[in-house]
Amino acid sequence: MKITIDNLTSGGVIKLLEEHLVDMYATSPPESIHALDVESLKHPSITFWRAEKNREVLGCVAIKELSLNHGEIKSMRTATNARNQGIASKLLSHVLTVAESRNYTRLSLETGSMDFFKPARNLYAKNGFEYCQPFADYQIDPNSCFMTLRLANK
Repeated sequence: MKITIDNLTSGGVIKLLEEHLVDMYATSPPESIHALDVESLKHPSITFWRAEKNREVLGCVAIKELSLNHGEIKSMRTATNARNQGIASKLLSHVLTVAESRNYTRLSLETGSMDFFKPARNLYAKNGFEYCQPFADYQIDPNSCFMTLRLANK
């Protein structure tokens, strides 16, 4: 599997992001959905990666730069047919490496509070993320969980 920057034009990535949004709308009230659409992910503050093997998109993840020392994980998704293969762990590891190379002191995220999102919350907690208060423009929302990881800069 290789992880590369993606320009958000390939069909496999767009299909994966569309599936992501469908799941978000199926599991969360509209006012609590913070997933970005394809055009929003093209913002200059966002770097987007795809994970693929044999030309098949297995997952994706993005970092939104909130400030010079704070990044946010966005649009982390594993393809349905690639679940339970360690794809999410590899994507998260990649993002952590990038965040450290950018000298971020903190990496944060928003995810759902419902059972559907429990595997994601468990993955983040296993990697040192802790629950926190809303950050950036987020507000307290019973349907959202906020997590952050303090990064050690070398």
